[in-house]
Amino acid sequence: MLGAGAAAVCGICLPDAPDFSAMGGLRGMDLSALPYRNFWHPGRSPLPTLGALIQERQETNVQTPEDRVIERTPSAYSYPLLIKQLLHTPLANAPDQEIVYRDLFRTTYRGFVGRIAQQAHMLQSLGVGAGDVVAVMDWDSHRYLESYFAVPMMGAALMMVNIRLSNEQIAYALDHSGATTLLVHADFLPVLEAIHPRLPQLQRIVLLQDAQPAQTPLPTVGEYEALMAAQPTAFAFRDFDENTLATTFYTTGTTGLPKAVYFSHRQIVLHTLAAASGLAASPQHQRFHRGDVYLPLTPMFHVHAWGLPFVATLMGVKQVYPGRFRPEHIVDLVAREGVTFSHGVPTVLQMVLAAAKGRRFEGWKIVSGGSVMPPHLCQEALAQGIDIFTGYGMSETCPLLTLAQRPAQSGLDVPDDFRLTAGWSVPLVDLRVVDESLHALPRDGKAVGEVVVRAPWLTQGYRGNAEASEALWQGGYLHTQDMGRIDATGCLRLVDRIKDVIKTGGEWVSSLDLEQLLAAHPGVAEAAVVAAPCERWGERPIAVVVRRPGNASATEQALRTLVLEQAERGLIPRYAVPDRIHFVEAIDKTSVGKFDKKVLRQKFAQASAPEHQTALA
Repeated sequence: MLGAGAAAVCGICLPDAPDFSAMGGLRGMDLSALPYRNFWHPGRSPLPTLGALIQERQETNVQTPEDRVIERTPSAYSYPLLIKQLLHTPLANAPDQEIVYRDLFRTTYRGFVGRIAQQAHMLQSLGVGAGDVVAVMDWDSHRYLESYFAVPMMGAALMMVNIRLSNEQIAYALDHSGATTLLVHADFLPVLEAIHPRLPQLQRIVLLQDAQPAQTPLPTVGEYEALMAAQPTAFAFRDFDENTLATTFYTTGTTGLPKAVYFSHRQIVLHTLAAASGLAASPQHQRFHRGDVYLPLTPMFHVHAWGLPFVATLMGVKQVYPGRFRPEHIVDLVAREGVTFSHGVPTVLQMVLAAAKGRRFEGWKIVSGGSVMPPHLCQEALAQGIDIFTGYGMSETCPLLTLAQRPAQSGLDVPDDFRLTAGWSVPLVDLRVVDESLHALPRDGKAVGEVVVRAPWLTQGYRGNAEASEALWQGGYLHTQDMGRIDATGCLRLVDRIKDVIKTGGEWVSSLDLEQLLAAHPGVAEAAVVAAPCERWGERPIAVVVRRPGNASATEQALRTLVLEQAERGLIPRYAVPDRIHFVEAIDKTSVGKFDKKVLRQKFAQASAPEHQTALA
């Protein structure tokens, strides 16, 4: 056990804390100034309204009496929940386990911690200090993993750039974040060259590369590995307030400018512990344990790659980073490195399965998230030996909230398609569905409301956007903007995004239900459903479909018949039958692989076609 003033062990030591109290803005942002709004307690039901919550907070906003605070021995170490604490376990239990980057780089956890120290020294030598913002533009790599730790551990903030955004959005995010240092892969130099004049705060550019030296007119301070090689492998990472800003990134909404979410050291550590315990809790399947080999299929810029690199590091498992996503390359890496645990969006998983060309993946567990998993994808993955299941969360939630793991309790009425549901809450998550007055709805599997949540790792707002922050946290719960229902076992099933639900003839239609139904047809690869304006009914559903290669069975008549048959069986209402079905080569998606329904509405909602009024009969 290390205490205050302990000597460095593989680059880690815990001396006294510096004072960050004078820092303002994003630099050194102290999240303790944004209190976690603990308005509700388990003894109250139903969930109180916003007015009642505000009144209660005014009446109960008192300090804990000093005689109720635990006594602390002057020499006792308080153990702040800092990201560096996640390294103790792998160093103690798995120092020789491997971390791999493609076929280009291998190290051990002992070497990894040494490289964390080298990156901190390198950044410090360039003038980076506590409270500065360091941005990264890279593929999934060992360099990114090193930045996950080194940057926040030295008291700076890591800004993860979504490389799939437009140039304008990337420029906005870099400038809005206040990033003064950028680690950029050579592949993204054309983007940076185009936007560099719009980045007045950017002072340092460090070049990342895998092959031949890159050429750029930009004023770089050097190449990453060359700069790293000159640095020592031990660094005195000091203690500081666990509520200090650790990471920030920008959401990819389909309207307006990207919004900045942010997370403290404490939040990331608690998310890591809850995710690790939640993933390990399943008795047999859908679990992540110390014997696994981890490979992310999620970009590391996207919500900390769902937080799993932190979990994998804490557990000391072998980690494999694939670099730029190429499906054939992923298939080879999985076989060569013995990968057993991954996560990604359904579109990416579909591409990997197609590249596998029938190869089986016995023992590979994959968490699907980002959008609802189509039933046919789940069936294909299971048929190829993959233990696939769903995870649910969002950028604002760090992200993990639920996992679709089969419960261990006997006697529960678990749905056969549990893998397709959002699943059950992970530890420390208070999740519920509420009506428009914020009253909790019954857990009967029928009542539909907005999913609201509390957990100790949720972003406390959007930086520089007070109005959106208050809307996000209305009533002291974070509002996901997702509609869902919870059954008696606690299983959450998503119904739709609030903005995507279709209201036709005064009745609600779930676009997600229709998408899953259409995707179940053997000739359909992907299906998206959006609302089209209708003078008679207000809105009507229309579908955008991608056919499976070599399968022409998915005609408009065949798909309408499929939906009508389900309506005849009472599984969906007749007014949910799409008026029109558009066949396309590819469906527009956002930068994180979700259907871009704003674009789809613009493209197809106004398209002229005869209205099938019989659907509402």
